[in-house]
Amino acid sequence: MNEQSLEGLIKTAGNPVNLLRNSQIGPYAFPVVKQEFSNWRDEQRAWKETCALFDQSHHMTDLYVEGPDAPKVLSDLGVNSFKNFRPNQAKQFIACNHDGYAIGDVILFYLDQNKFNLVGRPPACNWVQFHVETGGYKATAFRDERSAANQGHRKTYRYQVQGPNALRVMEQVTGKPAPDIRFFNMDAMTIAGRSVRALRHGMVGQPGWELFGPWEDGEAVRDAIVEGGREFGIRQVGARAYPTTCLESGWIPSPLPAIYTGQKTKAYREWLKRTSYEASASLGGSFYSDNIEDYYLTPYDLGYGPFVKFDHEFVGRQALEKMDQNRRKKVTLVWNKEDIRRAWGSLFDEGDISKYIDMPLANYATLPYDKVLRDGKTVGVSTYTGYTYNERAMLSLGVVDRQHSEVGTEVVVVWGEENRGSSKPTVERHKQATIRATIASVPYAEVARVAYRPH
Repeated sequence: MNEQSLEGLIKTAGNPVNLLRNSQIGPYAFPVVKQEFSNWRDEQRAWKETCALFDQSHHMTDLYVEGPDAPKVLSDLGVNSFKNFRPNQAKQFIACNHDGYAIGDVILFYLDQNKFNLVGRPPACNWVQFHVETGGYKATAFRDERSAANQGHRKTYRYQVQGPNALRVMEQVTGKPAPDIRFFNMDAMTIAGRSVRALRHGMVGQPGWELFGPWEDGEAVRDAIVEGGREFGIRQVGARAYPTTCLESGWIPSPLPAIYTGQKTKAYREWLKRTSYEASASLGGSFYSDNIEDYYLTPYDLGYGPFVKFDHEFVGRQALEKMDQNRRKKVTLVWNKEDIRRAWGSLFDEGDISKYIDMPLANYATLPYDKVLRDGKTVGVSTYTGYTYNERAMLSLGVVDRQHSEVGTEVVVVWGEENRGSSKPTVERHKQATIRATIASVPYAEVARVAYRPH
């Protein structure tokens, strides 16, 4: 048994749930960037009211894939269509296992002919790298780890400029009208005398761009954006506020990668090291099952149904073709204010407290899974929790059975772990709390619902 691999760790732990439940790793970290440049409330307001500058240079894995078979390996693994995918475009790339359950998603940049860049959390990048290295493809994969693993020096800087004033900021910084780039298309511009590639994007439904270029140009480009955006109310967003953007946009960043079971993924688990994301990630929350497959989610559960295209062969296609696309639905859960106050109030009582609800992000595990109940029965899971000052609400992103997904439906989120908590150091001894919640649309922010994909 190779205990240096994920497969070896699972055998030692007895099953994947034991391994992940007792991981000592906390929530997904956002390294290097300051926690707050001003305060997280005003930083959240910036992307809704003025303009926000996000520094994404440090916390995501970059995988560069190139070679004559680079398009083929991505098409073989992605549920997305690649028919009209061209250089200077990007898309949200979703990978599944052979049974149609999601492994992960990233943003896929088509940089040049047969040259691609996958950017995001590690699971999808790991899956692609494994197949490039073992699948006999005429392609190579170069990995640029996030800053925590490479002393802060990376191949590429990456910023986002988002908000109602983003257009004026970009015009000020470039000295010319902002380029008319279609959504998820790229073009080049010049900032501070440096050539910058720009992806037309909208993180929370607001107009904006993702900017990237050589690492050594990053400081000059960032300083120029900060200075040029000053009169338009630009704010740099720190590591506390940044991960809460998805609460308003409705993107679930932390599905459990569906790779822990099955003979067809055994070789992959043997390839993954004990230090990999999949081997070290922590599983937390009130949803309990000894069967790790009960934590798996489909692309349809995650709201990626429109991306699934059966115009090509890919891993998981046959399973997805047979799958019930409407069994569950992604929703926003709006937590009851009085129940939150009650949970916080336990801090001032004797005995165990309710599991602490941190602000603005309340995740205490890499993979948060809380039970969602209706009439005492489990009808779904809540997967990502935090507070948004823009909506003055504590929200979580969840997946619930379709018959309980109508807007306005009242449910209950069970907050905290069983038996006073697990061995994770991020979990204090506590008692579980029940938090009433109301089903709402996703995305929750109105501007994201009506304008996330400009016509």
